[in-house]
Amino acid sequence: MAYYQRIRDLREYNDKTQQELAEYLGTSSQHYGKYELGNAEIPFERAIMLAKYYNVSLDYIAGLTNNKRGLTASELSNTQRQLLSAVEKLSPEAKKDLISLLRTLITILQK
Repeated sequence: MAYYQRIRDLREYNDKTQQELAEYLGTSSQHYGKYELGNAEIPFERAIMLAKYYNVSLDYIAGLTNNKRGLTASELSNTQRQLLSAVEKLSPEAKKDLISLLRTLITILQK
């Protein structure tokens, strides 16, 4: 499930309007609507704001877990733990490059 579906589901479950969330985030309701449709990337700062607003984890918003509190070590497979460990050892620049590469791969795989 894509992050934009999660933020829409959270908004609807909490009986909020796009306008209310847009005001909270400091943007227009039209731009917020683009987040929910997946037509605009949510800036990290705003994703954090949404996680705090709904009292859920960024992992949940990103669709990485169905647990609103986020991933726990027990939920990760050995492969996932090994990959996270390898990522932690990368330089900040290499992490940035990896994120860019992963975004590209995800975009390709979602088509």
